[in-house]
Amino acid sequence: MKTAARFDHYRVLPGAKLDLSKIDQEGDGKLDKDDAKALFEEERASIIASQEKLYAEGKQSLLIVLQAMDAGGKDGTIEDVFRGVNPQGCRVSSFKVPTAEELAHDFLWRVHAQAPGKGQITIFNRSHYEDVLVVRVKNIVPESVWRPRYALINDFERLLATSGTRVLKFFLHISKKEQKKRFESRLADENDRWKWSPGDLVERALWDRYEEAYEGALGECSTEAAPWYVIPADKKWLRNAMVAHLVAAMLRDMDPRFPPPLPDLGRVKIPD
Repeated sequence: MKTAARFDHYRVLPGAKLDLSKIDQEGDGKLDKDDAKALFEEERASIIASQEKLYAEGKQSLLIVLQAMDAGGKDGTIEDVFRGVNPQGCRVSSFKVPTAEELAHDFLWRVHAQAPGKGQITIFNRSHYEDVLVVRVKNIVPESVWRPRYALINDFERLLATSGTRVLKFFLHISKKEQKKRFESRLADENDRWKWSPGDLVERALWDRYEEAYEGALGECSTEAAPWYVIPADKKWLRNAMVAHLVAAMLRDMDPRFPPPLPDLGRVKIPD
């Protein structure tokens, strides 16, 4: 993938021993707010134009994976970056606690069914990575079960790639301080209180264990075919600009084209 070099230093190298504490959640300061907003609007327009060609061409597809701590900005990223994209060619799939039917199959069964078809963009709001994150942090399954899943995930994403689906994965990296601020904002806003759950505090208490699990998953599962990016996410305007830029760059690299018109269309007469 020929992504723009601008944010390549946020790409996780294959097999990297990641230390999230060394990645500033506010970014590196190289992009100010005005420039970031200008970049965001430019790249959002590019995404809209490219998605129309992708849908019309019907030969390639794009899978975008979003993972984050609670209140990390997954919903906001989807709403902001993909605003204006034709919903006929773009779908969001969210993965909650597995149902009884899903638990009766392998852990990738429910995920594969949601992968994008030709001409489609699909965004995973949480994903198959929950099966090496939550299950690890909460000891739902032993390490002998979750650790081999890294290789299975890499095989799955390689299968998608060889079948014409590009894969981009974003970890929205917020600080514990910012999470607290966003939780407090939810509690203060009557329109946002529905998002609050007492379980959020249970998950927050496991912050260090989740960071360790993310470091393992991102390092083991960032590949050439399906790279992970750690996106500084304390500043929403920076998060949006970076994600939009990387998605737009991927679509430019895919270079979708409108199908050629049928021959002799100039002779077509539309009857009264």
